[in-house]
Amino acid sequence: MTLLVVWGLYQTFTGSLHPLPVDQKQLAHFTGGETMLGGVTFFLLLRAFSSGAVALSGVEAISNGIQAFRKPESRNAAITLMWTAFFLGSLFVGIAVLADQLRPTLSESQTILSTMGRAVFGGSGPLYIVLQAATAAILTLSANTAFADFPRLSGIIARDGFLPRQLANRGDRLVLSNGILALAFAAGALVVGFRADVSGLVPLFAVGLFTAFTLSQAGMVMYHWRRRETGWRRGLLVNGIGTVATSLVTAVVLVSKFTEGAWIPALVIPLLVLLFKGIHRHYETVEHALSVEPGIKIPEIRHTVVVLVGPQVHLGVIQAIAYAKSLRPDFLHALSVSYDPEQAARLREQWERFEIDVPLDVVDSAYREITRPVLDYIEELDQRWSSDVVTVVIPELVVRRWWQQLLHNQTALWLKARLLFREGTVVTSVPAHVLESGRARTAFPAAGGADAARATSTDAPSG
Repeated sequence: MTLLVVWGLYQTFTGSLHPLPVDQKQLAHFTGGETMLGGVTFFLLLRAFSSGAVALSGVEAISNGIQAFRKPESRNAAITLMWTAFFLGSLFVGIAVLADQLRPTLSESQTILSTMGRAVFGGSGPLYIVLQAATAAILTLSANTAFADFPRLSGIIARDGFLPRQLANRGDRLVLSNGILALAFAAGALVVGFRADVSGLVPLFAVGLFTAFTLSQAGMVMYHWRRRETGWRRGLLVNGIGTVATSLVTAVVLVSKFTEGAWIPALVIPLLVLLFKGIHRHYETVEHALSVEPGIKIPEIRHTVVVLVGPQVHLGVIQAIAYAKSLRPDFLHALSVSYDPEQAARLREQWERFEIDVPLDVVDSAYREITRPVLDYIEELDQRWSSDVVTVVIPELVVRRWWQQLLHNQTALWLKARLLFREGTVVTSVPAHVLESGRARTAFPAAGGADAARATSTDAPSG
């Protein structure tokens, strides 16, 4: 880029490089056929200004990543920011002067930088290829900046309770994985939604960028005004000028590119603010609801346990009953949902044959539904005994491979999902693992006895 600017300006000032011919067709396409101020309309000038202002992006990456700098963080970040401003400003001014000398015409097929590179370096020579490759590399790094800074920034906001707290969690690689995944999904949706049209995406970026600049500058103005620290007047002046400048740029971008997509962030940003406030209000409500005072006494609970039983008694059922007894509940019942009288009769006969000393209740379900009869039964028990807590124990079949699990019913999964939202209900799964040999191993392999060994090996309610 430096070579392009220096060599290009040298050629223009020595007269060896002249302004490029105007492509009237391309110019008419971008200006809409209007001519004013030498072929450029005032509105087009505003559009060009708003697009060029995006070149200021990148400086915010330093402010977002101050905590990642080596100590002293603020001093090192300030030095980096000064160098960034120097490189950014010198190259931007140099390219603007070179563009003023060459007068390249806007084109749909290539960028202004590419047009000037062809003119300065001559055709498609090696320096032109290096220029394009360097530009592509810079843009790649620019995209990476968002993936480095957005997760960090969203993590800070999440810790303050204005975003889901999962965004503040670090993954096994010690990075904010959830923030990276959220950004990747959002970026992919934008690329697909706008068909990778850079011209359509720039207004979205510009409005968000300069809105953030304006808010941060205004925040610094309020900081200096309230703190009145040493040199606060100088800081107030600098940040005040910055607030006015960035707010003017924001207004220009909104006006000049409103119909080109700038209306989207103008609508979405206020909605996001309301969403953040709603998330924060939710966390405050949950924290208040779960708060306890010092000296609180642990309450005594009347405990009812219900063991769900399938159409037959098997090893998983025996182990589930054993587990339920170990809880020493005040009331213990077994429940089975039956589809026909013969099925219910067979289950009662097996219950007596295995001499299980737990009362068995069989509920008829004419429409072959399980979830609703179970919920109605629990409600009835709750009213009958006024229990504080009802624990539902579910024998659950677990096979060796995930695809084998698809071959079995997922009744236990649906029951757990429904019971989760019932107040005063605890759901416990007692797994029965099926080994490669075809034998079953429960969560309590040492228990069981001869009766358990004779139990029929069929599916649990989830199977």
